[in-house]
Amino acid sequence: MSLYKRGIIALSSFLGLIAVVFSCITPFQPDTLSIPSSLVVEGQITNQPGPYIIKLSNTADYSFKSLNLVESGATVSITDNLGNQEVLKESPIGTYQTAASGIQGVVGRRYKLTIQTKAGKRYESDTELLSAAPPILNAYSESVYTPATGSTASKQIWNVYLDTKDPDTLGNYYKWNWTHYEFTDVCQKTYVSRINSYTGISCCTDCWNITRCYNCININSDVNINGKAISRQPIAEVPFTSLSRYYIEIEQQALSRGTYEFWKSVKQLTSNTGGLFDAAPSSVQGNLRCTSNPSEVVYGYFGAMGVSVTYLYVDRSSGKGNPLVDLPVNVPYPTNPPCITCENSLYQTPTKPRWWTY
Repeated sequence: MSLYKRGIIALSSFLGLIAVVFSCITPFQPDTLSIPSSLVVEGQITNQPGPYIIKLSNTADYSFKSLNLVESGATVSITDNLGNQEVLKESPIGTYQTAASGIQGVVGRRYKLTIQTKAGKRYESDTELLSAAPPILNAYSESVYTPATGSTASKQIWNVYLDTKDPDTLGNYYKWNWTHYEFTDVCQKTYVSRINSYTGISCCTDCWNITRCYNCININSDVNINGKAISRQPIAEVPFTSLSRYYIEIEQQALSRGTYEFWKSVKQLTSNTGGLFDAAPSSVQGNLRCTSNPSEVVYGYFGAMGVSVTYLYVDRSSGKGNPLVDLPVNVPYPTNPPCITCENSLYQTPTKPRWWTY
């Protein structure tokens, strides 16, 4: 579940809790709390090659089985301030993508997202300036080993950091993402309880599994560091699951102030622990509006950002202790089908990572 949707559900949960507290005076069975159905938008454009992805969904009535319904059949387009425009293709349902050779973000241009739903509603984002991201000067890892205690097992990890330099101009905002690619020759696996392992079917072509930190919001601004070096910026924690090298790609994104404030609000909302002194959940202000009905609430943010990218191989051969390996995968021969095509998705790709060397 995305962070946008968690924020919406948190708001409904808080309101439902208030209803339960006040019901103690006169016992009753409260009705299911409903919130108006609202569009949820997730996506961005960068100066890196596309395709770019925009996801559309709608909030549903809150319940213990809360869900969000995809918005299918919409016309979604990205436009820049020079008049260049691309209409995105829907694939799969509720997910809209630019063509691989389609529009690409350019530093210094402004971009806007426009949505026309199948029901005739029209939505627009504010225009977003795409700013250049400073280069990543260095990326590196450090081994961290925690010995076992009476109540905890030993732990071996590698912390990944980067160094960069903030420009002299004030008002720079950053967000860091990472992606891990791992080669696999098994494209489908099924757990078999009686043997406590997996059975699998091989990939027909080369294939890489993809891991991202979907729930991480790693952001910063130059309020206190304007023009200075940013050193040892934490990026990721590499697990000890193998003796092989760990391949990771790192993105440094240059955000607009609006995008930074949005993610800052989302981070504050999702990090609340539910304690007595936590701030009450509230809707996170985005940059989208419904032009056909100005009173309608829209969730999410369409961003335009410059990106610097680098990679790192983390050597895990000197890790202390034994790797925490997954259960084995048995590939019987022959299988039916004999092999499966590697999917091109958020979690798997047949495309070789750009700096992959083995």
